[in-house]
Amino acid sequence: MKNHIRNFCIIAHIDHGKSTLADRMMELTGTVTTRDMKQQLLDSMELEREKGITIKLAPVRMQYNYTPESTAASLAEAGTYDLNLIDTPGHVDFSYEVSRSLQACEGAVLVVDASQGIQAQTLANVYLAMEQDLVIIPVLNKVDLPAADVPRVSLQVMNLLGCSEDEIIHISAKTGHNVPQVLQAIVERIPAPVSPLAEQAAQLDGAVATVPTRALIFDSYYDDYRGVILYVRVVDGSIPKGADITMMATGAHGLALEVGHLSPGMQPDPALETGEIGYIVTNLRTTRDARVGDTVTLTENIKKG
Repeated sequence: MKNHIRNFCIIAHIDHGKSTLADRMMELTGTVTTRDMKQQLLDSMELEREKGITIKLAPVRMQYNYTPESTAASLAEAGTYDLNLIDTPGHVDFSYEVSRSLQACEGAVLVVDASQGIQAQTLANVYLAMEQDLVIIPVLNKVDLPAADVPRVSLQVMNLLGCSEDEIIHISAKTGHNVPQVLQAIVERIPAPVSPLAEQAAQLDGAVATVPTRALIFDSYYDDYRGVILYVRVVDGSIPKGADITMMATGAHGLALEVGHLSPGMQPDPALETGEIGYIVTNLRTTRDARVGDTVTLTENIKKG
């Protein structure tokens, strides 16, 4: 099932259409209906809605039915894919939130306004993505507007990424033009997640071994009614509901009272598996116990060690 997971984020400068593209993706995959769609659904904080700036990370899982146009041209097989989108801030003040989002992904969709071109902050985020060896899918947005200068901005993108013109997807996130091609490219170009420890164990033993659980915390917040809620990417192993968990850096212990996915609301599941992005509701009382960048593991793994 890991082969049918794609973890990605969207890199874009403020007002280049990142949240609008996310909205179209959710509509096209049936994650939300058009009737239920609040404009820029992932932007949950009031300040964001008012100013149009994405501040808080809001992951969402979309289920996409992929059919290759040509089996010879695509390495991905037909079927239903879990596309895990982490919506990242495009404003200069939020580079730390961007960097922690990138750690949870294998790929990034780079959205550039076809009239404004690549901005300085976008460059910084692209370099962060390159440092982490993410596959980058270049997208020119607002190509339908009169001010669009597609040849000039395409050249900027090609010089930055070293890609060909054919690899750049021209879209209008507002109208939905060519957004299906972006979904298709996510499946075809971004690799499935791997379990580093499982791969090492397989090379040593020649068999699939049980590996200790590791999950990266890329966001956390305190809920008055439920306690500390973690947004995680499971790197190795799995985290079942009810598991006794430990934060590797702080040493804090807690219980995984509920685990699940965000579609975009909380959808409980029996467990979070390798490669998946989801949430853990814990009985911790402060986010200082579960800091961003920390690793969650099962307490039994530490006892064994």
